[in-house]
Amino acid sequence: MVKLNKIYTRTGDDGTTGLVCGPRRLKYDLRVESYGTIDETNSAIGIARLHSHTMPVLDMMLMAIQNDLFDLGADLSTPETDEPPAWEPLRIIDTQVDRLERDIDYLNAELQPLTSFVLPGGSAAASHLHLARTIARRAERLMVELSRTEGERVSTAALNYVNRLSDFLFVAARHANDLGRGDVLWVPGKNR
Repeated sequence: MVKLNKIYTRTGDDGTTGLVCGPRRLKYDLRVESYGTIDETNSAIGIARLHSHTMPVLDMMLMAIQNDLFDLGADLSTPETDEPPAWEPLRIIDTQVDRLERDIDYLNAELQPLTSFVLPGGSAAASHLHLARTIARRAERLMVELSRTEGERVSTAALNYVNRLSDFLFVAARHANDLGRGDVLWVPGKNR
């Protein structure tokens, strides 16, 4: 169980932060950027949830995702090494990815078919979910870059999860837009 009694430690005043294990990293380190952007995604979902209370199934899915994103942050802040740690680190696992896929399929089954690309907008919930989707995509780009950096590892399950997350958030935004009926569609060249 996590116990936080003291919020400030002053250890980050030098521009570094501590991971769960290993040496301190600069606050702009790619690993720190990755889990920081996951935290930003989580916050955007929290704002979207202010508008999802009338959609209890969607809200429950979003709450589960928020918890998963803390798991993903813990995963990313505990770098994998060749030396096993003295404890079992928290990692994203395939069943979390599978649940996201099931939730995508469930929500998508009710949606109106798409006839064009969707502009971010519509209802307040949908707008915030689209914002969360774009932040999740940025997190994914950072995580992929991190996974390709020499000496760094990111699990396949973590990469799959963040990829499915943006797909989920797209479908969830359409669901929040009256099952797609309230989507704002792109009209190519409309303002020429």
